[in-house]
Amino acid sequence: MLKNQYLIYEEIRLDCGYRADIIVENKIIVELKSVEAFTDVHIAHVLTYLKLTNLHLGLLLNFNTKSLKDGIKRIIL
Repeated sequence: MLKNQYLIYEEIRLDCGYRADIIVENKIIVELKSVEAFTDVHIAHVLTYLKLTNLHLGLLLNFNTKSLKDGIKRIIL
């Protein structure tokens, strides 16, 4: 879990530019969006969060849809 505001990679301290919107019970990453459609960049963000946190399940939620159920994408690592 990313508890600090930085990431250490090969002994180099990097300011953390990645912040997940919601982490549920330390099991699920939830990323909130309001876009016309999901792109590869949105999926890549969730995959990065999953890799950095060693979690396996992520949800992308798009609030820019007629029905919320049409704006949910499940991502498994």
